[in-house]
Amino acid sequence: MRKSEIITQLNQKFNSLSLSDTEKIIELFFNKISNGLFENKKIEIRGFGTFKKKINKAKYVRNPKTNERIFKNETNKIHFKTSKILHRKINNID
Repeated sequence: MRKSEIITQLNQKFNSLSLSDTEKIIELFFNKISNGLFENKKIEIRGFGTFKKKINKAKYVRNPKTNERIFKNETNKIHFKTSKILHRKINNID
């Protein structure tokens, strides 16, 4: 689902909000998540899951075409762990 589809569905569900207000709310939501991750904070959304920034260590990797070893610097990645509630809904448990 794309961000524009989320905005459209929220706007249809909550008729009292204008389309621009709904866009602002969604932008604020995603900005809060990305800013929290940038500040190394753990973002928990109850009933949905947790976003956390993790570090990939610096290491040597291999170019599959040339078989050359290349040094790859330390990088960041985002780890998402689903909540138990979402996990059960997805897998039809209970």
